[in-house]
Amino acid sequence: MPEVIFNGPEGRIEGRYQPGKEPNAPVAIVLHPHPQFGGTMNNQIVYNLFYMFVQRGFAVLRFNSRGVGRSQGVFDHGIGELSDAAAALDWLQALNRESKGCWIAGFSFGAWIGMQLLMRRPEVEGFISVSPPENLYDFSFLAPCPSSGLIIHGDRDRVAPPESVQKLVDKLKTQKGITIEQQIVEGANHFYENKVDELIEACGEYLDRRRAEIAAGGGR
Repeated sequence: MPEVIFNGPEGRIEGRYQPGKEPNAPVAIVLHPHPQFGGTMNNQIVYNLFYMFVQRGFAVLRFNSRGVGRSQGVFDHGIGELSDAAAALDWLQALNRESKGCWIAGFSFGAWIGMQLLMRRPEVEGFISVSPPENLYDFSFLAPCPSSGLIIHGDRDRVAPPESVQKLVDKLKTQKGITIEQQIVEGANHFYENKVDELIEACGEYLDRRRAEIAAGGGR
C-alpha cells in the first residue's frame, strides 16, 4: 500500500493509496474523524473501511486532512477540510480516468465532510456514513441529497446519539429518487469498541448489494 503525497489547497497532503484491480475499477475515498480529537487516516474504522473497498477491487484513498500527520496547513473547522477532500478526490479520479463508479465513506466528522463532498459530485453513486453527528454539525445542505447511501450507527453512541441520527435519516427518507438505508449496530458506542468487525461486515454487505443493483441497472 503505497504512501502518497499530493497537492492540496494548503500544501502537501499525505495519504495511503491502493490501486484498483482493473483499469476501470471503481474509486472510493475514506474520510477520517475530527482532527482535534485524534482523528487521522490511521483510525481503526477508517483503516478497516479502506480495506473493505480494497478487498472488492476498488482504487481507494485515505488521507490526513490539513494539519494532521505530514499534511500541511492548520485545522479549519470543516471548510478547509472539505476543500482537502475535494482535492483528494480530484487526485484519485485523475489517476483513474477509466473508473466506473465513485463512492465516499466517512466516520463521524468525516461523515459530515463526506456528505458535503457528495453534494458537489454528481458522479458519486453511493456513500457510507458511519455515525454522522447530526447534533454537532449542520446537515441542512442535504437539500436534496443527490445519491443513495447507508447511514450506520450504534445504539449506545453518546457522541452522535441515536435520536439525533434518526432525525437526519427521517429527513433524508422523505426525498424522492434516492434510497437511504439505516442500520443500527446494537451495543456499539461511537468508537465501536468490540464491534468494529460487525460494523465493517454490515458496510461490506451493503456495498456488495448496492453494486449488484447498479450493475443490474438499478440506478442510484
